Amino acid sequence: MKICHLTSVHPAEDIRIFVKECRYLEQSGFDTSLIVANSDTYVKDGVKIIGVDVHAGNRYLRIVKGPQKVYKKALEVNADVYHFHDPELLPIGVLLKRKGKKVIYDVHEDVPEQVLSKEWIPSFLRVPISKIVKRVERFASKRFDAVVTATPTINERFETYNPNSVSIHNFPITNELMSEDLPSSEQAVKQSAIYIGGITKLRGIEEMVDAIELVNQKTTIPLTLAGKFSPESLEEQVKKQSGWKYVNHVGWLNREEVREYLGQAFVGLVLLHPEPRYMVSYPIKLFEYMSAGIPVIASDFPVWREIIEDSGCGICVDPQNIKEISDAILWFYENPEEAKRLGKNGREAILKKYSWENEAARLTALYKKL
Repeated sequence: MKICHLTSVHPAEDIRIFVKECRYLEQSGFDTSLIVANSDTYVKDGVKIIGVDVHAGNRYLRIVKGPQKVYKKALEVNADVYHFHDPELLPIGVLLKRKGKKVIYDVHEDVPEQVLSKEWIPSFLRVPISKIVKRVERFASKRFDAVVTATPTINERFETYNPNSVSIHNFPITNELMSEDLPSSEQAVKQSAIYIGGITKLRGIEEMVDAIELVNQKTTIPLTLAGKFSPESLEEQVKKQSGWKYVNHVGWLNREEVREYLGQAFVGLVLLHPEPRYMVSYPIKLFEYMSAGIPVIASDFPVWREIIEDSGCGICVDPQNIKEISDAILWFYENPEEAKRLGKNGREAILKKYSWENEAARLTALYKKL
């Protein structure tokens, strides 16, 4: 079976699209290509990455030009199944379906909810655009052969559009971030708290910096911050917070570097604000911390609390309460043996329940069904 994944937004070696889905499909015997906007053309791990030039003067032009160029290249590939990852490619999915191709829509986020908090969209347009996006998703998804969703909540909506909808969670690859030897408790107390991922206000950057300042009024603990600020202007704003002097911002990391820094941390933070789309999400960082064998401090959302309590791998806090966050960091610092035990619980939960290998088997089963 010849499979072609399509994205006009994500990078060529995106974790979900390339590392997990495309690479696993190639390893499972599928002839796999990936068309990517603004990428080089090359082969990696057997996957044929095909770049198309979609450079545009602004976001709006990209949304128009990108799908057109991706579609033209998709026709050249002439695959049996097309699997696309961006809502702006929905019209392309419909066109490919009219060409007699099998088409899968991979829904990473609840896009109608996401639109409501997009700062680049004028506030008076967000609600009408959200409603339009929802209608377009419903119209198009009914015509596709399958829909893949990243969370059960998103899947519940798409099942009403297309009965062949399946939730493929973005869980970690079992051994990617695990170190064979966990740090000893004596080493762990000397190391840092860590946050890895996109750095935005809604992901709690301001609260994390304020919390680490409170922590350092009692002891010395740095916060390792890995990722890119969005928007870029936010970085200068956050650097003005007095707690910034306790932050080690290491920028964007490759996967080997992520593993290395996680191995040096005694606790991982995932403190997203209580936005509706976040409260029902399955944050990959939560599972990556678990995979690395470190305990977590996470936002106290019902879905997250259930995972953390069931696994026994961390503490839930109010993500906008600086004192709760700082107290939780100090507790893990002052109780290294308990931190080690909770980290081990998280690793075991990944092995038993939250591994990508289990999800990938369901993905390949979907392809074979098609």
